[in-house]
This record gives sequence, structure tokens and C-alpha cells, in this order.
Amino acid sequence: MKTITPKQIPASDRKWFIIDAEGQTLGRLSTTIATVLRGKNKVDFATHMDNGDYVIVINCDKFVVT
Repeated sequence: MKTITPKQIPASDRKWFIIDAEGQTLGRLSTTIATVLRGKNKVDFATHMDNGDYVIVINCDKFVVT
């Protein structure tokens, strides 16, 4: 059996995500952002490669701390 390794995604092919932080809990929000930045939300995730996307967070001053 061969191990299939995904290829590095060029910076021009990465997507931009806009996340609204208003009313969201800080811990869950940071987990969501970290997942997108690492690329764990993609099918071809590999721990040794940076295939994550870009993230923009709006309304950062309105998140909730419990």
C-alpha cells in the first residue's frame, strides 16, 4: 500500500473566510478559527503541510466570555 500525500496549495488558491464574532463564545470562536487556519476542515488535511485558508474576524469586541 502507498501513502497518498496531498500537494501544497498555492497562496493564490486559498479561500477567505469572514467570521462574525458577535454573540459567540470566545473558546468556540477561537477553535473554529484555528480549524480553518490549519486546514482541518478540508478533505486533504495533512498535519505536516500548511493548507489552511485566510480568516477575517469582524465585530471582535462583541464576543462573549462565560
